[in-house]
Amino acid sequence: MNKRVLIIGISGQDGPYLAALLLDKGYEVYGTSRDAELQSFDNLKKLGIIEKVSLLSVALNDFGSVYQCIQNNSPDQIYNLAGQSSVGLSFDQPHETLESIEMGTLNILESIRLMGGKTKLYNACSSECFGDTGSTGADETTPFQPRSPYAVAKAASFWMVKNYREAYNIPACSGILFNHESPLRPDRFVTQKIVKAAVEISRGNSQKLELGNIEIVRDWGWAPEYVSAMHLIMEHKEPDDFVVASGESYSLKEFLSCTFSYFDLEWEEHVTIDKNLYRPSDIHINKANPKKVQSILGWECKFTLKDIVQAMIEYKLNHVQ
Repeated sequence: MNKRVLIIGISGQDGPYLAALLLDKGYEVYGTSRDAELQSFDNLKKLGIIEKVSLLSVALNDFGSVYQCIQNNSPDQIYNLAGQSSVGLSFDQPHETLESIEMGTLNILESIRLMGGKTKLYNACSSECFGDTGSTGADETTPFQPRSPYAVAKAASFWMVKNYREAYNIPACSGILFNHESPLRPDRFVTQKIVKAAVEISRGNSQKLELGNIEIVRDWGWAPEYVSAMHLIMEHKEPDDFVVASGESYSLKEFLSCTFSYFDLEWEEHVTIDKNLYRPSDIHINKANPKKVQSILGWECKFTLKDIVQAMIEYKLNHVQ
């Protein structure tokens, strides 16, 4: 029999790519959203797989809803990708952020425990938990120093997963993923905002792009590659936690320059810096050491920053008029 997989939070960026990967491998895929009847699932449609996924409604902050979903569908594996996903928005909606991420993860873990503790769980953690890494790349032993409500919530979910793994022998693991982009990113994310503006300007639509701090440094990867790392982490014989990253970091200014140079444009002529867009606290430098995932799971990034920018631009050019 094919393994049955439940992707909690399938409507974002990573869920559709993960669903496509698992479907190709012969898995039976179920996916959840808060209200599946009202959700458009546009990203599943873009990948042409919406008819292949069984869609369910689950309120992640409601234990009864989570328990009933898991009990009724008996998944072999659960990928928890749900929760408020914007770092910037988490400063405006801290309660929603912590409830959807921290309490949502706890509800899944408790449901698994009460049903015998056999269901495997992958938890989506974040490099935001590390805070500023400085020049040394963060690995699985680097202490967490979260600098946003989003990062605090992700750190709490990481420790909750680790605790349930050690206390109840639940096969649960976390992937600590650094930034990863794709055409499925919502426009509110800065990388997509930059790509969209550059495409519009290249088409002759005069506009100014307003950005906050462009000196921040991040490790950017390609989302379709990162979901393959999620699958490898889930399938590893011993549940464990892994940092997933390219190992190469660039400033947002470099991302900006790479994007505009695709069109032979000078970004300085089209970008204004608005300090009102700065976050109350932010990570200045975010670097990673992905040696563990490379050596144990054999996973490695192939897409460079230039590859990522080019793929996002070309999707916009071909799909957005």
